[in-house]
Amino acid sequence: MFEKLQAMPADAILKLIAEYASDGRADKIDLGVGVYRDESGATPVLQTVKKAERFLLETQDSKSYLGSGGSPAFNAAITDLIFGAGASNNPRITTLQTPGGSGSLRVAAGVVKRASPDAVILAGEPTWANHVPLLSSAGIDMQTFPFYDGKSHRIDFDRMLSAVEQAPAGSVLLLHGCCHNPTGMDLSDEQWRAMTDVVVRRSVVPFIDIAYQGFATGLDEDAYGVRHMLEVVPEMIVSGSCSKNFALYRDRVGSLSFVARDEATAQVLRSQANNIVRTMYSMPPDHGAATVSHILADPALRQEWQRELDGMRQRLGDMRALLGAALRDKAPAADFSHIERANGMFCFLGVTPEQVKKLKSDFGVYMVGSSRINVAGITSGNVGHLADSIAAVI
Repeated sequence: MFEKLQAMPADAILKLIAEYASDGRADKIDLGVGVYRDESGATPVLQTVKKAERFLLETQDSKSYLGSGGSPAFNAAITDLIFGAGASNNPRITTLQTPGGSGSLRVAAGVVKRASPDAVILAGEPTWANHVPLLSSAGIDMQTFPFYDGKSHRIDFDRMLSAVEQAPAGSVLLLHGCCHNPTGMDLSDEQWRAMTDVVVRRSVVPFIDIAYQGFATGLDEDAYGVRHMLEVVPEMIVSGSCSKNFALYRDRVGSLSFVARDEATAQVLRSQANNIVRTMYSMPPDHGAATVSHILADPALRQEWQRELDGMRQRLGDMRALLGAALRDKAPAADFSHIERANGMFCFLGVTPEQVKKLKSDFGVYMVGSSRINVAGITSGNVGHLADSIAAVI
């Protein structure tokens, strides 16, 4: 029966990883892969994660099932982290643990499809490369709205707002909570408030993907959009991830929260999500979620984790500043100031696809074809070569 199948095209990122691995040049630079890296190029396990895991090793007394919604302790802790202290007591909010942010997105799309089969999800242009495949796999109609102006390297907010103004009632609006991937450009607090006004007026349902909380300005500051909308909108979907801020990438720790008009509706949404989970993966993995729960519940460990998170965020900012300064020196006629304005791990370098190819072939600098770069791949040791390479191709 399988002889009719054909191989799927290679994933662009996985192909880039393979090409980088086979490149023998000592000065090659990987700016493509979407994980945090330290100055040595490693993606380390956080010390607080190691401490929490040791605690679990000594105290965990069962590996029994927890149910489709995952760990209640994790769900309460992550709800408070995203929505603010005490939010886990808000009857309008219901949260399920999921296998990473991707699992959260897919389950949410399934619930949307059940609730409104003809609903449209609006995604910014551009958005994370896997948003559209993940969400559309539930049979959802995906459409785009203008988000980023590639010439000015800024959010095209007027056009974005205008598109939402024209969206049919009941549309779902996909927004990035902070550290927009791939542009690094985030809505200001004022823009969040303006967007919220339009969402309410047009009866649009916001769907916020907050995968990098703590990587832009701070844990509370980065959640401003989510928390402001919680106070104003009647309904909302929020996908969370612990992959980056806890560096638990392969442990698949995510969350799906629904904000409903009332407690009864919240429980209906929970039952629908649980039913979808049961037909997909039955229950999310517990180890990473238990690790996060312990860190957030232990005051000393939580403080230490926040210091580790602050250190990661600081390094990203430092590398942006370092590259910006190097490019002002090596390519003074070009404007790369947007690199320093952006937040989180990503931004567009702003070069052409042909220049991206030349950077790879001639200088061993690897990035995806759109020129999205992961600034965590920059170090004090390679920034000079990187700036020289960019200056040579522009």
